[in-house]
Amino acid sequence: MNFRKGRRREDPEINLIPFIDVLLVILIFLMVTTTYSKFTELQITLPTADAQKAVEQPDQLDVTVDAKGNYTINGEPVSFRDVAGLASVLKAAARPGSDPVVVVNADQFAMHQMVVNVMEAARLAGFGKLTFAAQTGGGK
Repeated sequence: MNFRKGRRREDPEINLIPFIDVLLVILIFLMVTTTYSKFTELQITLPTADAQKAVEQPDQLDVTVDAKGNYTINGEPVSFRDVAGLASVLKAAARPGSDPVVVVNADQFAMHQMVVNVMEAARLAGFGKLTFAAQTGGGK
């Protein structure tokens, strides 16, 4: 039995305008109170050397690796089969009884594994001194 014939039940209405006003006030408050700190880059000062250049050149083996995977030792092309073979060629290129510095000249597009192969071959050959050549200045 419905005793209220004339009254219809109204759906509740949610007014979004005050809600939006409150959110805008909060947003403006956060924007005003936020401090914008600029992150600085890492500033380092590299050391400089004032020592005289060494008059005596130590024994050195120049190993070059190009982008195509070709190896040369002191300008002579070397075929690469495995690391042990490269180590034996390094030993043969060094003067007997010397401990040369192995200088790795790798192309910037050479695969990382090629450089690791040279490092491993130098270790197997018993050469403990290894360095990498880099281009100075802007390059090109």
